[in-house]
Amino acid sequence: MKGGSKGPVHAVVTWVKRQPPKVKAFLAVISGMTALVFLRVVVHDHDNLFVAAEAAHALGISVLLYKLMKERTCAGRLSLKSQEITAMFLAVRLYCSFVMEYDIHTLLDLATLGTTLWVIYMIRFRLRSSYMEDKDNFAIYYVVIPCALLALVIHPTTSHNILNRICWALCVYLEAVSVLPQLRVMQNTKIVEPFTAHYVFALGVARFLSCAHWLLQVLDTRGRLLTALGYGLWPSMVLLSEMVQTFILADFCYYYVKSLVGGQLVLRLPSGVV
Repeated sequence: MKGGSKGPVHAVVTWVKRQPPKVKAFLAVISGMTALVFLRVVVHDHDNLFVAAEAAHALGISVLLYKLMKERTCAGRLSLKSQEITAMFLAVRLYCSFVMEYDIHTLLDLATLGTTLWVIYMIRFRLRSSYMEDKDNFAIYYVVIPCALLALVIHPTTSHNILNRICWALCVYLEAVSVLPQLRVMQNTKIVEPFTAHYVFALGVARFLSCAHWLLQVLDTRGRLLTALGYGLWPSMVLLSEMVQTFILADFCYYYVKSLVGGQLVLRLPSGVV
């Protein structure tokens, strides 16, 4: 019975694994479009998707904090630099939220920032001896400086003052690339322990829900949302930023689900992933 229940799933996973990259990319696009159609039918208020995305991010950070508090170690392929970039964009977004709008998103960002800062404190001070600094070798200025320069050039054209508009653009760009140091750590080790895998998968879910929110909003308003965000390159950059991290994490999420279906507690990544 057990083998029979896993037979169809195993057969599908095996078939997908044997397909060439172009077929896998096509299947991923079809799966994404199917998921978008499903969300559009099931979720009536698409703003709830953005709230769900922020909640998924907060849940992922909470999983990390639980690991650190329970196991008293940060060993396990965890990137401090990703957490620091995450804290940067959350702090900037929280500032923008306070000066532009104050709603449920502000509270979620505040909770997520507080948890992220606690994770950073635990890794940097309480559990420093178990931190794999040699594996966490991504230079964050490679992403922070380009994001800052891009924010100076391409930002919203709304009625808010220039500083707030640049900050808004900065947090959007930083969020899109914040996971890169974490992926570098996993690329260096090829083995991901469960808590870190759960966290990165939660980021993948959050990115997909956020991207789905923007795409469905554009469809619902028949493109008027893009003009409401301003003119020039900024509306396109918002959508592009939402899509970048979704695609960055898509490959990892595939192997995460495959590992989960196979009953493996530790995720082993093949060469070329992330």
